[in-house]
Amino acid sequence: MGEYFHSVTLDEAKCKGCTNCIKRCPTEAIRVRHGKARIINERCIDCGECIRICPYHAKKAITDDLSVIDSFKYKIAIPAPTIYGQFKPEYSRNRILNTFCSIGFDDVYEVARAAEYVSDATRKLLSEDGAKKPLISSACPAVVRLIQVRFPNLIDNLIKLESPMEVAAKMAKKKTAEKKKIDPSDIGVFFITPCAAKATSVKAPYESKQSSVDGVISIKSIYLKLLAKIDRTDESRQLAQAGFEGIRWANSGGEGLAVETDSFLAVDGIHNVISILEAVENDKIESVDFIEALACTGGCLGGPLAVENVYVAKTRIKKHVEASKAVQKGSRLPLEPYDESIVWTEEIAYKPVLKLDSDIEKAMKKLETLERINKDLPGLDCGACGAPSCRALAEDIVRGNAYETDCIFKLRERVRDLAAQMKELEEKSPPTMG
Repeated sequence: MGEYFHSVTLDEAKCKGCTNCIKRCPTEAIRVRHGKARIINERCIDCGECIRICPYHAKKAITDDLSVIDSFKYKIAIPAPTIYGQFKPEYSRNRILNTFCSIGFDDVYEVARAAEYVSDATRKLLSEDGAKKPLISSACPAVVRLIQVRFPNLIDNLIKLESPMEVAAKMAKKKTAEKKKIDPSDIGVFFITPCAAKATSVKAPYESKQSSVDGVISIKSIYLKLLAKIDRTDESRQLAQAGFEGIRWANSGGEGLAVETDSFLAVDGIHNVISILEAVENDKIESVDFIEALACTGGCLGGPLAVENVYVAKTRIKKHVEASKAVQKGSRLPLEPYDESIVWTEEIAYKPVLKLDSDIEKAMKKLETLERINKDLPGLDCGACGAPSCRALAEDIVRGNAYETDCIFKLRERVRDLAAQMKELEEKSPPTMG
């Protein structure tokens, strides 16, 4: 299947083999073998659901340490709008952004501002004739990977626009290079992320050959450093440039509201997203032109690498949105001319992780065997075998990665049969043995 990079990884020392993760993984990417969880790379979409659900914190996300910024002469932070919901509402956006300059960054560019450019481009796409509707937002990389793995028929429905993170990185580098007369190679741009999927999309981008982002730092790893400096921060620099439209992207429904169409649907939480995508695939969704789909419950505010409770963060973001609305008097902020394309330069393809064999004849035979094995299993989906469902165990057996006796019910049947055979043999012992 090729090489895979994943931000979501397993700390085996902490894993207790409890099977909580296998039941919640949306792509059945986890198995428990020999008392430890195992992540199947080609199935994982880095949604972070296992990070959220693991009671032993054995799942973690690989992101960059703050020290990575020292590799560049000029360092720019591009925080996700989620960052505003992590601090008490008495702290202004400008103070929060200036605090980044107190912990080592030279400048800050809001991803929320870049989101307004993406919203504008999406509005134009929606107005074009011939667009395959419903258009599905590509802002959440976990959802894009999910479509690649499970919903190949919907790939053409994806909006082929770069994420606000990538647009922010491009804009920040270009503006800084022109204004400061700095070589672009000396400028490092670092995304402050609430989720693992963004780290994966930077290290292994799907929309371009190389990301414009130079590093990804989690909100969790940087939060305490910001909190320690925020009360002593000088906020004389006006770094807050985004309007309410971009800030609102942090919350589920924010992007949908920004594209200004009455026929949009916003869904959050990876399992809810799957339900909606299944409905779209089966032509059960009508009169919807745009779908905003976010893997985390509550949107990016509910990301596994954020620190504040999602509902508390929602209240805080709302205050920032209302404050910006009051200043803007409800009008959208004008966009400066931006001559760089934000359209994908690469095409994404279906990742057939469910394919049993490259030879169609062999695949059909394996499928028949899979169905026969699955029919003979109890159908309880208890997870005791280390697979998320009986069908998943049947698939593992066909692939040669598991045995039928991994099912405790089949094992009990085998033990019972062996016990009966031993009793029968004992009764038929040779007369010379007495």
